[in-house]
Amino acid sequence: MGWSSSISVVLFLTLLIHGIRSAENGCNLFEGSWVYDDSYPLYHSSMCPFIEPAFDCEKNGRPDKFYLNYRWQPTGCNITRFNGEDFLTRLRGKSLMFVGDSLSLNQWQSLTCMLHVALPSAPYSIVRNGGLSIFTFKSYGVKLMFSRNAFLVDIVGEKNGRVLKLDSIGAGETWKGVDVLIFDSWHWWLHTGRKQPWDFIQDGNQTVRDMDRLVAYEKAMKTWAKWVDDNVNPAETRVFFQGVSPDHENAEKWGEHAGETCLRESRPVLGSKYPGGEVPAELSLQKVIRSMKKTVELLDLTTLSQLRKDGHPSIYGNGGHRGLDCSHWCLPGLPDTWNLLLYSALMQKSLPILHSN
Repeated sequence: MGWSSSISVVLFLTLLIHGIRSAENGCNLFEGSWVYDDSYPLYHSSMCPFIEPAFDCEKNGRPDKFYLNYRWQPTGCNITRFNGEDFLTRLRGKSLMFVGDSLSLNQWQSLTCMLHVALPSAPYSIVRNGGLSIFTFKSYGVKLMFSRNAFLVDIVGEKNGRVLKLDSIGAGETWKGVDVLIFDSWHWWLHTGRKQPWDFIQDGNQTVRDMDRLVAYEKAMKTWAKWVDDNVNPAETRVFFQGVSPDHENAEKWGEHAGETCLRESRPVLGSKYPGGEVPAELSLQKVIRSMKKTVELLDLTTLSQLRKDGHPSIYGNGGHRGLDCSHWCLPGLPDTWNLLLYSALMQKSLPILHSN
C-alpha cells in the first residue's frame, strides 16, 4: 500500500532527512529535554532474567538511582506510550533485526526486556549462533534478531593480515528477507592498537595501513547505502539507521573539568542543547542517507543521547570488572527511549508490511 496523500509524501521526505516526526503536529520527537518522572523506569533489571551483565548497573551495585527516573520530553508533543502487546501484534509473523556493534546489542537487549516485562507470560526462546542472536515470541511468530557486525563492510583474513574492505559487503545475504532492519556503526571505527580488529584498509585498488577514520567511515557507509539501494524493496522491508551513539569520556564537552569522565555523573545535561556540539560522524551519516535512492529512516538519537552523561555503566558494568565504560548504556536506561522512538515510527499508519489493530 503506497502513501495515500500528498501530505504523506511530504511527511515521508521529512522523515528521511530529519528523523521521525509526530504525524499529529509536525513535532520533531528528537528535539526536547530530559525531565524527572518518578513513574520511570519502565522496568527493573530483576524483571528481565536474560539481561546482559555488562548493562545491569542495578545488579552490579550502582548506588545512585536518579538515572532510572528520567523521561525524554519532546518540545511540543509527547511520545506514544509503549504497548508491548500492540508492538508484537503489529509485527505478527514478521522479523526485526538490529545490525551493528555493541550499541545495537544494547538496543536489542532493551527491546527484548521491554517486551518480556510487558508480556511476562508470553512464551519465548533465545538462540545464539555465532554473531547472530534470535529472540522469538512464539505465540506471535515475531523474531527479534541481533547480528553483530561492527563495520557493516567486510573484514577478510589474507596472507598479509586482516583487511578492512571499504567497498565490500558479504554479510548482506543475512539481511535479505528481514521485514525491519535497524543498522548501526561508528563505535569501533575509532579503535586502535589491540582493540583494532584489522591490520590494513582496502579502498578500491589501494591498500593502506591506516587513513582518517571519519573518511573511512563515510566510504563504508556509502557502500552500505549502495547495498540498500540495490537490494531493498521498500514495499517489503523498512530500513532504519540508529544514528551515532555518543560517549562521555571527556567532561569538557559538557562544561566540566578537564580529565573527568562519566564517572559519578548522576544527572543529565539540563536543557535541549549539548555544549560539545554535533558529532562529525552523525553529519557524515546524514549526508549519505540524503544521497540514497531508497528510504532509510534516521532514528536521530545523537543529541538526546549526548545529554545523558549519567546513563553509562561507568564502573558498574559486569560487577566493575570491565573498567570504566562511558560508551555503553545501563539497562533499564537510555536505550529504552531509543525503542520508544522506534515504536513511534512503527506506529505510523502507512506501513505496507505491518499489521494494524
